[in-house]
Amino acid sequence: MSRRVPETGNDITQLTRTVNDMLERLETAFVGQRQFLDDAGHELRTPLTVLRGHLELLDASDPADVRATRDLLLDEVDRMGRLVDDLIMLAKSRRPDFLTPSPVDLDDLTTTVLAKARAMADREWQLDEVAPARVVADEHRITQALLQLVDNAVKHTNPGDTIALGSRVDGGTARLWVRDTGDGIAPEARTVVLQRFARAEVRPGDEGFGLGLSIVSAIAQAHGGRVVIEETEGGGATVIVEIAVQEDSWPAS
Repeated sequence: MSRRVPETGNDITQLTRTVNDMLERLETAFVGQRQFLDDAGHELRTPLTVLRGHLELLDASDPADVRATRDLLLDEVDRMGRLVDDLIMLAKSRRPDFLTPSPVDLDDLTTTVLAKARAMADREWQLDEVAPARVVADEHRITQALLQLVDNAVKHTNPGDTIALGSRVDGGTARLWVRDTGDGIAPEARTVVLQRFARAEVRPGDEGFGLGLSIVSAIAQAHGGRVVIEETEGGGATVIVEIAVQEDSWPAS
């Protein structure tokens, strides 16, 4: 896949460049798919090893051991199921049917996500601002991305800390964010944490897989946008989902 057609400078130069661009995209897709499979295989190997190890050590004649092992294995199977669901979603994120776009009122979306978030933890919930605009986007996917950011914020804050949501439209870009006053994300880790299975410093008891922010990033990219991580003034992290505003977007009524 690394070979390219030589550009000779004759009448078919443009065609040659088009073919080479196609080969470049194909190579990138194949390399990404291979890396995805390698990462998935690596992450699934650990829970499978846990399952096998406990089954091999199980004393079938001891009812207490059977119950304890059963509970442990069910918990590990649930954890594996969550991992598989996340991997499937990431695999689908490059498909044309990943998004179901429709007109979305950003102000309603922002306040609705905040209402859902309030039930997740004892935090000081705030609404920074809302954009009185309507954009064409997949409301379900954007909600999913914001709630994932809220879940991350909850994991890195304590009761009484602030978690805020907001939205704004600047020119051709809509920005939706989750801001917290928690642990923050170090500058050198802000690009890394958007990759699959990559994690910054986590608190004890956090059993995530390092896929949350990569899913948020995939949703943003599917909308023609990106994820930006900034430091919250006074400490903490602000994670912004930027999406491209399509030309047929219009102000909300």
